[in-house]
Amino acid sequence: MADALKTQIGVAVIRRLAAEIGAVHAKFDRRAFVRQATDGFETLELMDRGRHLGRTLRHFLPSDYAAAVDVLLATLPPVRNAAGGMASFHYLPHTEFVRAYGLPHFEASMRALHALTQHFTGEFAIRPFLEQYAVETLQQLERWVGDPSEHVRRLVSEGTRPRLPWASRLRDFQRDPSPVLQLLEHLRDDPALYVRRSVANNLNDIGKDHPELLVSTVQRWMENASEERRWIVAHALRSRVKHGDPAALAVLGYTGTARLEVINASISPRRPGMGSRVTITLSLLNPTKRRQRTIADVIVHFVKAHGGTNAKVFKLAVVDLAPGEHVELRKTISLAALSTRRHYPGQHRVELQLNGQAKPLGAFIVVR
Repeated sequence: MADALKTQIGVAVIRRLAAEIGAVHAKFDRRAFVRQATDGFETLELMDRGRHLGRTLRHFLPSDYAAAVDVLLATLPPVRNAAGGMASFHYLPHTEFVRAYGLPHFEASMRALHALTQHFTGEFAIRPFLEQYAVETLQQLERWVGDPSEHVRRLVSEGTRPRLPWASRLRDFQRDPSPVLQLLEHLRDDPALYVRRSVANNLNDIGKDHPELLVSTVQRWMENASEERRWIVAHALRSRVKHGDPAALAVLGYTGTARLEVINASISPRRPGMGSRVTITLSLLNPTKRRQRTIADVIVHFVKAHGGTNAKVFKLAVVDLAPGEHVELRKTISLAALSTRRHYPGQHRVELQLNGQAKPLGAFIVVR
């Protein structure tokens, strides 16, 4: 977890949490809580900090879970109006408390998550309930699809993502996503972009395990679709488009081979060092007598530790060219070390992908 996020929960958050709980619960020992909460705290990463504070709360809140939840909910300020469920990590310990200790107390936990998700997000905390009480939790989510709060409606979609980042996967929904799709049907025309973006991300998750089901679903959604729903479809298909899936491209209106000429292609520098950047520039010309609309991507075959390669697709542009028209495109590729990708010396092949079909563009050699 990046340090920038880790710092969202610091000692100041612990002191604020102690003050807020102490203000509504007279028996709360603020000093002892702060002392125990800060013990070893600085060495922990973001999610571990939230879990640590959730466990610490268990020692200082009422032993009765429902009463403890009432104390936490009593500290909440008025509901925020702006979207952004990850905006205040101050409430991560609250949702972690529900995740860790709420499973035997379904009704109290659902009440807590309904309130808490309107201040932070309950997407991580609701997943154990989906795993252990799938029927009951899905029924609860079915009721929440019509909730007045966009934050609650987003929880329906975000909490059921089979491949939610930072969270364990929902294996049952990976095998059979039909219960999730039933919920998304209710949210596909949600008035809030905040919710619609989550719907698209959920569909994108589903498509990684069931590409044909994703395509058939969005094909149906495209019938009499609004501009907002079309955006959901395009965003949901982004991974399949990067894979050059002809069926996904066809849903978006990209069919057939792109008949464009590549001119003035260059890769600079040809021998970049580790941690530097590579810039790929090219022009696309439409030599035909008809307008062509094309999705253009760049594929870099990164060298791996064992000497093989791993292809990474980078979005370039959607190109709409009249006959004889051309456009210049540019993409800069970072060779900086990332938590998700390390770089190794060697020749990196580069391809241009047009409407899912790749053609060689050149190569660069990474040197130490």
